[in-house]
Amino acid sequence: METRFLALWSRCGGVQGEIVYADLARHYAEPMRRYHTLDHIRRCLSGLDCARAASHDPDAVELALWFHDVIYIPGAEDNERLSAEWFERCAEGRIAAAARIAEMILATTHDVVPADLDARFTADIDLVNLGDDRARFRRDEALLRAERPDQGDVAYDARERAFLGALLARPAIYHTDFFHTRCEARARANLAWRLAQPALR
Repeated sequence: METRFLALWSRCGGVQGEIVYADLARHYAEPMRRYHTLDHIRRCLSGLDCARAASHDPDAVELALWFHDVIYIPGAEDNERLSAEWFERCAEGRIAAAARIAEMILATTHDVVPADLDARFTADIDLVNLGDDRARFRRDEALLRAERPDQGDVAYDARERAFLGALLARPAIYHTDFFHTRCEARARANLAWRLAQPALR
């Protein structure tokens, strides 16, 4: 992972790659994290590698993926914004596409359909786990739940249902043809299965 990041960072014009990677790794290893770790980034990069030829600027997508969860405070509403700002500070004006990459990080809020194709790839890759097999989907659910010990089961269940229900209600969960073809059907089946479970009271 470090070797891959350093090559990307240097290729895109970044400096002090070893320091940046060490700080990234430290954030992703914070003790409250269970899902939003370097393993999530590794899985995102695997998704990108499958779709690389379909992206206009795969290096920009990869940088956005590396940084999109660097700031993660459970329950906070501004993690993506803070992650985008953290990236821009690291870019130090040396990465030409820094502002665009920051916007791609913001796309992982999943609030709107991004206008930019590579932002759509970034958002889709962040949700690629929803299209995994049912056993992996359930393991991810457990990891996400473990990150919110501050919430009781009823409150967490309601919050998860609201988020997953909003995704399922969209005309498409995935905004790129590549991931729609690859993941949409299984993701919809996983979300429908989860929402069919009895709500906690």
